[in-house]
Amino acid sequence: NGKVRPLTALNVLTHLKDKPNMELHLLIKIIHMSSMAVLIFILLARGLTLFVGCENDQPNPKKRTLFVALQHLSLTLVTVTGVSLLAMNKFIVQPWFYGKILLFLVLISSLIKTYRQGDKITLVQRRAGFFISCTALITIIGFILIKPVFS
Repeated sequence: NGKVRPLTALNVLTHLKDKPNMELHLLIKIIHMSSMAVLIFILLARGLTLFVGCENDQPNPKKRTLFVALQHLSLTLVTVTGVSLLAMNKFIVQPWFYGKILLFLVLISSLIKTYRQGDKITLVQRRAGFFISCTALITIIGFILIKPVFS
């Protein structure tokens, strides 16, 4: 009818409901990749707190709440959208996908160890955990770009 509707979440969802499943798949994939980009940025920004302004083997406490919230949000979005995409693909995956999942668990585990509060973990251990999480993330991205064939 010629009216331009404002862009709201409800309008987008109403539009997607009328379209084939492909557009929803694309939207979820964009959210998945965007949240992964936010995770990479937050991982690097939060990693700087292990090298600048450390206090008593603890990361720099400035902006800790913001970093934790963004990291949790991005990890949650990556997980939820990843499971959604997996379900949309009817759980049909390539062999390298299992390596990606294992590395994602390594990433989460090392981030938990790196940023756990308390005096039992030294700064050197925290930095090692950060290095392991960065290595896992780089390997995940490598799997996605290369898509290796294991046969």
